[in-house]
Amino acid sequence: MYVVKSSLADADLKTVAEALQGALVDLVDLSLVAKQIHWNIVGPRFRSIHLQLDEVVASARTHSDTVAERASALGVPPDGRAATVASSSGIKATPSGWIKDADGVGAMVDALGSVIVRMRERVNATGEPDPVSQDIFIGITADLEKHHWMFQAENA
Repeated sequence: MYVVKSSLADADLKTVAEALQGALVDLVDLSLVAKQIHWNIVGPRFRSIHLQLDEVVASARTHSDTVAERASALGVPPDGRAATVASSSGIKATPSGWIKDADGVGAMVDALGSVIVRMRERVNATGEPDPVSQDIFIGITADLEKHHWMFQAENA
């Protein structure tokens, strides 16, 4: 059922819808991973990393809303349900329990790196069928790369 109908051709819409849904899952999971580490980080750099993780959570949540609203604008119902995120995310599982500061930073470097690789694929996939969505992915990628750089510098 189409409540909202996109002007994109069906094949283009399919490509863009898959990119938007994949991005939504990655961003929701990134916010959850960062929050899990945020609650469990321990060590001498606790405070600075704890605060830095909240910045990632805020970015991921803002971007996930932008992506979901773009999907809705194209007539594609976004799916950010827990079961969908758990079954579709490309981010490795976060360890349970206390997480040493260096290990938490390493986990964030890995998580951000995974999401960035897939965001760049989405940038490429959406360039021809929908430059508007591509522009969203470019902005998200730039922001995530900034966070990635900062976490890499933490463990240098």
